[in-house]
Formats: sequence, C-alpha cells, structure tokens
Amino acid sequence: MTASPASKHAVTFVLITVFLDMVGFGIIMPVLPRLIETVGHVSIADAAIIGGWMFFTFSITQFLSGPAMGNLSDAYGRRPLLLLAVFGLFVDYLLMALAPNLLWLFIGRAIAGLCGASYVIANAYIADVTAPENRAKAFGMIGAAFGLGFVIGPALGGLLGEYGARVPFYAASAISALNLLYGYFVLPETLTRENRRPFQWTRANPLGTFRVFRTYQGILPLCVVLFVYFFTTSVYPAVWAFWGIAKYGWTEALVGVSLAAFGIIAAVVQGGLTGPAVKLFGEQRLALIGMCAAVIAMVGFALAPSLPLVILVLLVHAPEGFVHPMFAAITSKAVPEDAQGELQGGLASIMSIAMLLGTVFFAQIFGYFMQPTAPFVSPDVAYYTSAVLMVFTVLLFLLVRKPGQHPA
Repeated sequence: MTASPASKHAVTFVLITVFLDMVGFGIIMPVLPRLIETVGHVSIADAAIIGGWMFFTFSITQFLSGPAMGNLSDAYGRRPLLLLAVFGLFVDYLLMALAPNLLWLFIGRAIAGLCGASYVIANAYIADVTAPENRAKAFGMIGAAFGLGFVIGPALGGLLGEYGARVPFYAASAISALNLLYGYFVLPETLTRENRRPFQWTRANPLGTFRVFRTYQGILPLCVVLFVYFFTTSVYPAVWAFWGIAKYGWTEALVGVSLAAFGIIAAVVQGGLTGPAVKLFGEQRLALIGMCAAVIAMVGFALAPSLPLVILVLLVHAPEGFVHPMFAAITSKAVPEDAQGELQGGLASIMSIAMLLGTVFFAQIFGYFMQPTAPFVSPDVAYYTSAVLMVFTVLLFLLVRKPGQHPA
C-alpha cells in the first residue's frame, strides 16, 4: 500500500479532534460527582450509580452510531464526517453548560456519545495515510492525543470548576468552535473514489457489523478479547472520581490532578514509547505486557493508602496504554483498504457496548459496597473485581493469539 498524501495540518487536525473528544470526556469527571449530588440531592453512593447510568447513555449512543459513522466515511469520505462530529461536540458542550437538571445532562451525554464516534473516522483517516508497517506507531499517536486530552480535560475541569461547574463546558464549546473553523480550511479528503464503496445499512448497524467481521479471518476471537478488556477497564470511568472522594476525601481539584497524572503517563507511553516498544517486543507481546500491568495496577489502586502511592501505581499501570493501539494495528492488517472505516466502526461498537455494560456493573458494585446495609463498607471492591476479570482477559488472549505471527 502507498499512503495517500496528507498535509501536516490535516493530520494535526485529526489528532486535535481526538484530543478534544477526550477533553470533553475528562472535563466532566472532576465536577460530575458534586454536580449530581447537588442537582439530584443524593449521597455519594447514589451519585456513583447515577453517574454509571450517564456513562451508559454515552456508550449506548456511541455503540449505535459508531458503525454508521465508519461506513458513511467509507462511502462519502472522511472529511465531511469529521467536520460534522466536531460541530456536534460544540453543540454538546454548549448544552451541558446550560443544563438545568439531570435530564439535560443525560441528553448532553447522548450527544457526546454520537459525536465521540469521531475517533472512528480519525482512525480510518490515519489508516488511509499510513503504510501498514507504520500503523502501530500512528495509532500510538492517536493514543497519545487521548492521553493529552485526559491531562487537559480533568485539569481544566478541576481548575475552572472553582469558578462554577458550568464554566469548563463553555470553554470546551469555544475550543470546539475554533477547531471546526481550523478543520474546515485545512482538512483534505484522503479516501480516493476508487477506494469508496456504497453505504449499506446491513453493514452499518452494530449487529450487522459483527456479522461482517466473520468475513475476515481471525477477527472474531480478537473481538471477544477486546470486549472483555474494555468491560474490565471501564472500572476507571465508572468509579475513579467517586472512589477518590469517598476513600481519600479528594476535592474536585485533586480529582483533576490525579486524572491529569493518568493522562500525562498515558501520553508519554503511547506517543513516545509505542514505536520503540513495538520494534523490541512485537505487537502481540506488547499487548500482553500491557494487560499484565493492568492486573497489578488494579490491585495496587485498591491497596494504596494515599495520593502519592496512587501516583506510583499509575506508573506501574502505564504499559496498559499499549493495549488498545496494538489491537488496532493487528486488526487493521486483516482487512482490505476499503473496509478500514467499517473495521474501526466495529471496534468502536465493541468498546462502547463493553464499556456501557461495564460502567453500570462497576458503578453498582461501588454503590452497593458504600451503603451502610452492605456486608462490609469499602470503596475498593470494584478494583479487586476488575483485577480478577483482567486475569481472565490475559488467559483469553493467550488462547486466541498465534505465537510468531499476527493473530489475523
């Protein structure tokens, strides 16, 4: 394959779009617990459960829209779909800033899920302009954009939240508007006419996408592993802020600091170390190393008695950032060039359905074991549970991978 030409501005725009997706996801996390408590007049345990259902709303929307976005980009090109998604993010942030009650917050989360599928087209865009042997590194850069967004989003949310819970959303809305204008002028189309294919609803609905995956050898077993992996790692968006407040008494600012540290480490690992690590270990071994690190970190978070040790565990957790880029690279080599958008849309659907189920699952566990009626009260049970599930994920990956070659 010869990579299509693309300007530095265009690739920069794609990375900025992914970055802003993560900013929007992270900006709400430091202020969401207190916001739900205040608006809904509920305890921290009940707020965690409501927060889980909000994330469910976000993920179910992303699950339903991901394949359609990917397939539409395969039919009509990447540019119009990316610009539409960025416009939607602008609308979402503005709506969240104006939300008078919990219902509006749920509506905002639904719009965010729809527009959050923009990373589907971003991955397909990167696949269009990158040779197969360089895609692991390129997907690592997208992972780094996610990580940086996770630095800026929570930090911005915690900092601006001191001036009011809605201020961070006005800021994010303005940033999205500027990004939309930037992309309108610099973003070229990368999908050539000969590589496009007609849009088909049977391939665009989520369940139809799963059926299409059977066409590509070795994809389905990896999809099962990805499902369990994303289900397990959904413990972080489900309980992190609520856990920090309940266990350590963190303020919104401290929640933002902890999440920013999370993002800095992820950005350094995925953006700076993915390429050298792939050359050293290979894609499959690097994914395995990342999952093993996740097991250790989940137990570490449950045992950590203070914020400094939480930061230390984050360093142990760092290699987990390799897992998603490695799976994206492995699977992208198993499908033809005219199906990259479909593939990324399908993977997005797997991630969304796994995380929407996992977030509700872990939020319920956290909420139950924080109630006075529980057999014992502890904010850490969700992390112990996720560690057990991650061990199962490692074993499952060892069963489906093919040593010495790509699983596909």
